[in-house]
Amino acid sequence: MRVQAAALNFSDLLMIDDHYQVRPPRPFVPGQEIAGTVVSATANSGLAEGDRIASKVEWGGFAEYAVVRGDMAMRVPGGMSASHAAALPVVYTTALVAMTESTMIAADETVLVLAAAGGVGLATVEIAKHLGARVIAAAGGAQKCAIARARGADETVDYRDNGWGDQVKALSNGRGVDVIVDPVGGEVTKQALRLLDWGGRLLIVGFSSGQISQIPANRLLLRRASAIGVYWNHDRDGPMLARIARQIFDLSAGSVIRPHIGATFAFEDLPVALAALRARETTGKTILSISKETT
Repeated sequence: MRVQAAALNFSDLLMIDDHYQVRPPRPFVPGQEIAGTVVSATANSGLAEGDRIASKVEWGGFAEYAVVRGDMAMRVPGGMSASHAAALPVVYTTALVAMTESTMIAADETVLVLAAAGGVGLATVEIAKHLGARVIAAAGGAQKCAIARARGADETVDYRDNGWGDQVKALSNGRGVDVIVDPVGGEVTKQALRLLDWGGRLLIVGFSSGQISQIPANRLLLRRASAIGVYWNHDRDGPMLARIARQIFDLSAGSVIRPHIGATFAFEDLPVALAALRARETTGKTILSISKETT
């Protein structure tokens, strides 16, 4: 495919640092989330020249052209830009896998979303609200909290405030939350565990803090709570991911999904974009504009 836009993810930084579970041979081209136009397709791919698609790739997305597996490609809804389409394959898939496959969110439950102004965070806020949950968004700073609220969060807390856990408790009438979606890890996870209600679920999405969570098992035991890893792979989860891709298309076409593009960088400014992501200066999805869209 001819790549028109690519989205950055924290996993790109981990892969560059050789700290990710996928370790490509070096040198390599990073980039895992792309959108553009098919220029050539095999007969059994289900795609044809000219199709507008978005896709996850293992790596190699930060380039003018990329090779895409047919079973990883998502068709782009009419009228959606490549920049918005590039924001779909990873974070919205992760949010849906978390809340409809790893567990099922009930309409009367309260969901606490950590790093709620990031890519996975905002996708989770939107999907959780669509499922009818009450959403408490935890983010770093007033501006990021405002972005989460604009995407549907019912309440927000600034977890740079030492008393953010008490605020969450107060917002949940002292009982705690039913589900925590955690893409952060480290010390934040330990603090958040104290906020789970009886029978609650901690959904472990990632470790953007750079620290793998060390979960005190007694916290789970005393609340009959669960810690659930949220991970997906096309080789193992093909039918599930095909089902979720259809949901993403329908939700996008119905305007339930509205990716927040926090910043767009020119192709040649990729190092600057990666530095901004590493410094946590971004919100939502950071997009790399690689080539002009065709009509």
